[in-house]
Amino acid sequence: MSVPGLWAPDGLLTGPPNSLEAGEPTPGLRDTSPDAGLIEDLPIEDKAMEQLAEGLLSHYLPDLQRLKQALQELTQNQVVLLDTLEQEIHIGTKFKECHSMLDINAFFTEAEYYHAKLLNIRKEMLMLHETSKLKKRALQLQQKRQKEELEREQQREKEFEQEKQLTARPAKRT
Repeated sequence: MSVPGLWAPDGLLTGPPNSLEAGEPTPGLRDTSPDAGLIEDLPIEDKAMEQLAEGLLSHYLPDLQRLKQALQELTQNQVVLLDTLEQEIHIGTKFKECHSMLDINAFFTEAEYYHAKLLNIRKEMLMLHETSKLKKRALQLQQKRQKEELEREQQREKEFEQEKQLTARPAKRT
């Protein structure tokens, strides 16, 4: 079936449209859009145009309505998902804050432990220092006593020598 001015299966025009005269370029061959000039070229009645429009709408309208409904559901689901995500982020932030508070509490507990340990080490060092001072003092006292005993011993020997010299000795007969 060939209609003047329409494309045939081999891609050639079957004939020039009624409005074209010989020598004029055939519309659609070099146009940027294949639909350009078709409505003006073909006389279509209003009733036929209306029926074509209704047929086109009846063919595509159910799919478009399903797509519209699906898009609305998708949009609603995205809103719910965004709300849930915001709540999760808020909960995650609170969890991190809580976790950081636990970390801070653990840090203070650890600081208290090491502070007590430091105080014990300081106390032990002071006791060791005092002990070393006491040992040094004890050594000094011991040396002082030994010196005093030595002096007393020397004093006794001196006194013994003096007594020995004071005792009467018989004179030697010569």
